[in-house]
Amino acid sequence: MEYFRSGLKSVLGAPAPGTQPTGAETVERLVSRVSTSTLLEDRRDACRALKALSRKYRLEVGAQGMDVLRQVLELDRSDCEIIGYCLDTLCNITSKEVFEEESESNLNIKVNVGEQFTEMFIKNAENVTLVLSFLEEYDFRVRWPAVKLLTSLLASKPKEIQDVILVSPMGVSKLMDLLVESREVIRNDALLLLINLTKSNANIQKIVAFENAFDRLFDVIREEGFTDGGIVVEDCMLLMLNLLKNNTSNINFFKEGSYIQKLAPMFILPDNLEEVGWSPQKVSNMHCVLQLVRTLVSPTNPVQIVTSCQKTMRNANLLEALCNILMASGVPADILTETINTVGEVIRGNLTNQEYFAGVMAPSNPPRPAIVVLLMSMVNEKQPFTLRCAVLYCFQCFLFKNEIGQEQVVQTLLPSSTNSTLTTGQLLCGGLFSADSLSCWFSSVALSHTLIENPAQREQLLRVLLATNLGSQPVSLLHQCAVFLQQTTKLQAKIGILMLLAMWMSHCPQAVQVFLNVPGAMAFLTAQTSASEFDNNEEILQGLCAFLMGLCVAFNDNSVQNYSKENLSQLIEKRVGTETYCTKLGEISRHEVYAKAAKQPQIRAKHSSELLLEFEFCKLFKALEPVIIKALGVQRDLSNGMSELSLSEHENALLLQYKELIRDQDKKLQDVHKSLSNLQRENQDLKGQIEELRQTNSQLHDQNTLLKAQMQLSGTAVAEPGNDKVKQLEAELVEKDAELERLRKDQDDLLELLTDQDTKLNAFKNRLKELGETVEDGDSEDNSAGSDNEV
Repeated sequence: MEYFRSGLKSVLGAPAPGTQPTGAETVERLVSRVSTSTLLEDRRDACRALKALSRKYRLEVGAQGMDVLRQVLELDRSDCEIIGYCLDTLCNITSKEVFEEESESNLNIKVNVGEQFTEMFIKNAENVTLVLSFLEEYDFRVRWPAVKLLTSLLASKPKEIQDVILVSPMGVSKLMDLLVESREVIRNDALLLLINLTKSNANIQKIVAFENAFDRLFDVIREEGFTDGGIVVEDCMLLMLNLLKNNTSNINFFKEGSYIQKLAPMFILPDNLEEVGWSPQKVSNMHCVLQLVRTLVSPTNPVQIVTSCQKTMRNANLLEALCNILMASGVPADILTETINTVGEVIRGNLTNQEYFAGVMAPSNPPRPAIVVLLMSMVNEKQPFTLRCAVLYCFQCFLFKNEIGQEQVVQTLLPSSTNSTLTTGQLLCGGLFSADSLSCWFSSVALSHTLIENPAQREQLLRVLLATNLGSQPVSLLHQCAVFLQQTTKLQAKIGILMLLAMWMSHCPQAVQVFLNVPGAMAFLTAQTSASEFDNNEEILQGLCAFLMGLCVAFNDNSVQNYSKENLSQLIEKRVGTETYCTKLGEISRHEVYAKAAKQPQIRAKHSSELLLEFEFCKLFKALEPVIIKALGVQRDLSNGMSELSLSEHENALLLQYKELIRDQDKKLQDVHKSLSNLQRENQDLKGQIEELRQTNSQLHDQNTLLKAQMQLSGTAVAEPGNDKVKQLEAELVEKDAELERLRKDQDDLLELLTDQDTKLNAFKNRLKELGETVEDGDSEDNSAGSDNEV
C-alpha cells in the first residue's frame, strides 16, 4: 500500500495555486492527517471525511487508506466514534455494490473494485479477527458497522471468511450473542450474516446449532408473531434450514431438544381464515416452515432419524395440523401443494402415520376420505400441474411399505355389493384409460405402487374385470391395458402403461400368461423393439418394450404353448437380433430422463412433457436388467450346447494362440504401469510449479489493477505535456504488464505440457482398461507390479 500511495503522490503532485484539489488529492491529505496527526480529534475528523468520500472515491480511499484505517482499528480502539468511521469506510470500499456516486465518476473502471479490496484485506487473516473482536463492543457505533463489514467481506469471499471464523477463538460465539441483541437492526443484520455464514459448511452449522441457535431463533419467531410475523420470521426459518439440511447431527440435536414440538404453533390457522386471508409474507413464512418439516423427514436422511421424527410429529399433533391445512378452504394453491408434499413425507414408510392419514375425512357432503378427494384432483386435467404431481407423490408415500394400504386400494377395484360411493380404485381406473395422457401416466404410476414388493396384490389385481362395451363380455384389467397400449397414439400414455405392466408382470408368471394371450401384444412389442427410428424420446418407448419382452422370458412358466421361454428367446434373436435387443434395453439407463428420475422419489418437473420415467420403476429396471440378460444368455447356451470340453482340435489350437497373446499383453502391462508411475510423478511436479506461478500471478494482478485504475484517474495529468513523473509511472506500468504477460505465457506453456501429460496418462489408463486391468489413480509402482503378477 505504501508503494501505491507514493505512486499516486508522484503522479498527482501538489495542487497548483488557486486550483480546486481533485478527489485523489483530498483523499491523500486526509490519509496523511490520519497517519501523522498526534491529536485524536484531528484523526477522528479525517476519518469522518474519508467515510464521506469512500462511496464516490472508493478506489482512492482504498488504495491510499486501507493500511492506515487498519492501524486506527488497532491503536485507537478505545474511541468508539473513530472506530465506527473506520469500519463504515472499510465496509464501503469492500462492498460488491456499485454506488450511484461512484458510477458517475468512474465510468471507465471495468474491474470489481470491492472484490479486489476484499481480497487484499483478508490476505492477512488477523484483519478479520480484528473486526470480529469489535462485536464484543456494545456501543451501537461500533457493533453495527462491524456486522455490516463482516457481511460485506462474506459476500465476496465466503469460503475464506468461513475458514477464518472457524479457527478464530470464540468467533461463532460472538456472532451468536447478536441474536439476543435488543436493538433489532443489529439482530436482523446478524441473522442475514449467519444465513450466509452457514451455507455449505457443516462444521460451522454444528457449532452454531450447539451455541443454542434453535432456542434463540424460536424466541425471535415467537416475539415476531410466528407465521403472521414479518420477514424476520422468514430469515429465522432460512437459518434453521441451513443448519438442518444434509446435517444428520443437527437433525438429531433438533429432535432430541424437543424443538419439533415448537413447530406445531406455526400451523395453527385462525377460524376466520377466509376473512383474514394470506398476506404474501405469511405465504413465504409458511413455505419456509413446511420446508423445515420436510428437511427433518426427507427420504435422503437415515431411516432411524426419519422414523423417530415422524413419530414425534404425530405425538406433537403436527401431522393433524398439516391435515387440517390440507382440508381447509381458502389456502393458496402453492401452499396447498407444498402441504401435500409435506404430509406425504411425514407418513412415508410409517404405518401408524399412514393409517392416521387413511382415516382423515374431507368436510364434503357426503364426507369422503381425504385420499379420494386428492386423487380426484390428480386425474382432473384442469388442476395445476404442480398440484397433481404433489398428489401423486403423497399417494406414493401413503403406499410405501404399506401392505395394508396397497390391499385396500386393490380391494376397491374388485366387485362389491356394499360399496356404492366413489373409490380410489374407480378414480385410478378412470384416469388409466383417459383421453388426457397425463392422467393416464399419473394413474399408471399410482396403480403400480400398489404392487411394489407385494406379490399377493399382483395376483389379486388379475381378478379385476372391466366391461368395455355394453353387452360384451368383461375383460381383465391387464388385458385392457395391453389393448390400450396398442391403440393409444400418445407417447406419455404408452410409457405409463408399460411401466405399470412391467411392475405387474415382474415376479408374476400368472400376469405374464395373461399378457401373452392378448392378441397382438407380443407382435406390438417386437415391432417397437426392432424399430430403427428415434424421435421425441422414442428410444425410451422402444427400451421399455424390450424390457417387457425380457420379463416375458424371465418370468415365463411355459404355460402358453406358442410363447415358451425358448420360443421367445428365439423370437428375440431372429426378429430383433441379440445385439440390437441389448442396445435397445440399455437405452433406458443411458437416457437423461432415467438419470433424473432415479435421483429421488419425488417427481420434480417444470412441464408435463418431462414426465416419462419414475423413481420406483428405475429401481425395478436396475434390479431386473441383469436378470433378463442372464435369462436370455442361458437360453442361448442351452440351444448351442457349446462348452470348452466340446471344442475341436482346431478350436483348441486357436484358444492356445489367444492364451499366448494374453501372456504377451500381460508383459506389456507391466511396462505400461511403470510408465504410468513416472508420468504421475512428473504430473505432481508440474502442478507444484503451476501453483507457485499462480500465486505470483495473483500478486502482480492486484498491483496491475490498482496501477491501471490510478492511470485512469490521473488522465488529466497525463494529457499535460512535459509531465515527467506521469511518464516512473507509465514506463513502470508497461514493465509490469510485460512481466505479467511473460508469466502468463510461462503458465500457458506449463498448462499445455500438463495437458499433454494428462492425455498420455489417460491413453495409458484406457489401454490398461481395454486389456482387462483395474486402474486406480495413485497406484504405487510396487502395487502395480504385484497386481500384474497376479494377472
